[in-house]
Amino acid sequence: MAKQETPMPTLKLNNGGTMPAIGLGTISFNESDEKIKFATLTAIRMGYRHVDTASGYHTEVLLGEALQEAMKLNLVTREDMFVTTKLAPDEVDPRDIVPSLRNSLSKLQLEYVDLLMIHWPLQLKKGAKMPPREGDFLPFDLRATWATLEQCVEKGLTKSIGVSNFNVKILNELMSFAKIPPVVNQVELHPRWQQKRMREYCASVGIIVEAWSPLGAPGQKYGTHDLLANSTLQQIAQKHQKTTAQVCLRWIFECGCSSVPKSFNRLRMSQNFAIFDWQLDEEDHKWIDAIPQNKYFLAAFLCNKTTSPFRSVDELWDGDC
Repeated sequence: MAKQETPMPTLKLNNGGTMPAIGLGTISFNESDEKIKFATLTAIRMGYRHVDTASGYHTEVLLGEALQEAMKLNLVTREDMFVTTKLAPDEVDPRDIVPSLRNSLSKLQLEYVDLLMIHWPLQLKKGAKMPPREGDFLPFDLRATWATLEQCVEKGLTKSIGVSNFNVKILNELMSFAKIPPVVNQVELHPRWQQKRMREYCASVGIIVEAWSPLGAPGQKYGTHDLLANSTLQQIAQKHQKTTAQVCLRWIFECGCSSVPKSFNRLRMSQNFAIFDWQLDEEDHKWIDAIPQNKYFLAAFLCNKTTSPFRSVDELWDGDC
């Protein structure tokens, strides 16, 4: 069995399980299938043990092929890997959840996932695509949806359940009736959007905050180079002889959060993984705390004044935008 040089730290989940602190994000709109699959296998060789996908990413098949190859090569066992997938907004009707999850498992060539998430706190008509049209929105019964996710745990189809892009208000509502609480809330998180209110709330109820686009998603159609070009972060990186991306990921880790940076570049994947043998100092944290805040991904396309549950971006993020 291949061994990684630096053991990956894990975060303790509220159900007693653990999750690797860094995972490989696999969303991509501009990479070939071959590159995505090869990059996933390369990441596993490097020591990544956490991979993040979603039905809406259309990478589950490629990820499944890479995982099967890694296991055939004796790089990992199934138990070594932490695999996350997410239900799209048109899959959260209680009648659709188990069939949708089984479809994802078939693509992933797995009997279970380690974490199943609700991708967004809303429901769309079956077959609706992002960005949705005004007529695509349906009333969302979070209580019924969550009860069905809890059944997925009981059926052994997923070990844990969680959410993505939930604001504090909706999380608090969910916690009021969840028999199995979410282990993770995956949100935009980085030094330019520090989510202090979210992190404080989640820490108080035992939910791990996980960062998507922790580097600002440069190169993606919704991303920006602004984060990695930040002068404060560049100064800290120079001080420690690290990359700006490493500073961002280290800051997230020191905040007690996990992250799923997406990169299919061998060097950057290796750099993103190499953040556990050094640390930021008190001065670095003061500098980062003072960085002006700017949420990059507002998801305004999910808001309208007629059919969406969110009339505005401010309502979608409960004022945190």
